[in-house]
Amino acid sequence: MFFSLLLLFGLIYHSHSGQYLSGNKNLPVTGKREGNVTLQCEIDDKQILRVELFGESGPIDVCQTEGCSERVSKTAACDVLIKNLSFSDAGTHILRVFYRNNQTNLAQNKIYQIHIYDEITVKTGKPIKLHVLMSFAHKVEKNSSEGWKKVWERRHGLWSDRMNVSEEDLIIKAFTDNDAGTYRVLDYNGETLITVNLTESSSESTNKQDDEDKTGHAISHWHRIVLGVCPGILVMIVIAFLTWRYWCRDYTQAPAQENPESPEEPEDLL
Repeated sequence: MFFSLLLLFGLIYHSHSGQYLSGNKNLPVTGKREGNVTLQCEIDDKQILRVELFGESGPIDVCQTEGCSERVSKTAACDVLIKNLSFSDAGTHILRVFYRNNQTNLAQNKIYQIHIYDEITVKTGKPIKLHVLMSFAHKVEKNSSEGWKKVWERRHGLWSDRMNVSEEDLIIKAFTDNDAGTYRVLDYNGETLITVNLTESSSESTNKQDDEDKTGHAISHWHRIVLGVCPGILVMIVIAFLTWRYWCRDYTQAPAQENPESPEEPEDLL
């Protein structure tokens, strides 16, 4: 956070290729983990020269070419698109836009507060690892019937012996229904950086779902067999019926054709 404030101060007051205009409004932006967000610059009718982006950890490379496939790229006139969001993208971001107005080079700075959220289903008894303890995270709280309770704080550590910390990961050793709920990560200013909603997936429901999947698979398998066999059986039945009809017709006509007796000749009257 100290780095962000120092960087913001430098962007506002340092002179480079013209005059700097600073935006002092913190713009909230929310995105889902693995989703996308767009930082809108809202500078119209200006000749945009280039854009620069700074995050909690320093400068971020921005692709300036239209239609590029980079994770962070400039879109429209000067908007910045961030794709495949991770928890590391949370926090304060400063967008610096260089543009030309009346033959004068100017730069405008906009500050964004990016909030990342996610929803995770965890199987009972399994460990869950949350990558939320970045350098800008001050504390983690869990919502309960008594309000928000601390589960981790940077200078204190963990408040629960059912959890571990490994580098930037908060780990629940064995998930239970008591661990279900909403967790939020706050910075030193109390701004919400990350929100994670954990829900329980019990073994019983999981086994039931597995059984349903197996049953559905078996039914589908027999359905394929029936669809494959029935047409063949139908053809065989039709052939057998036609053969039977042909054989009966020959059988009924046979007596009229076998050894016909010639009529008696009339006796001679002489």
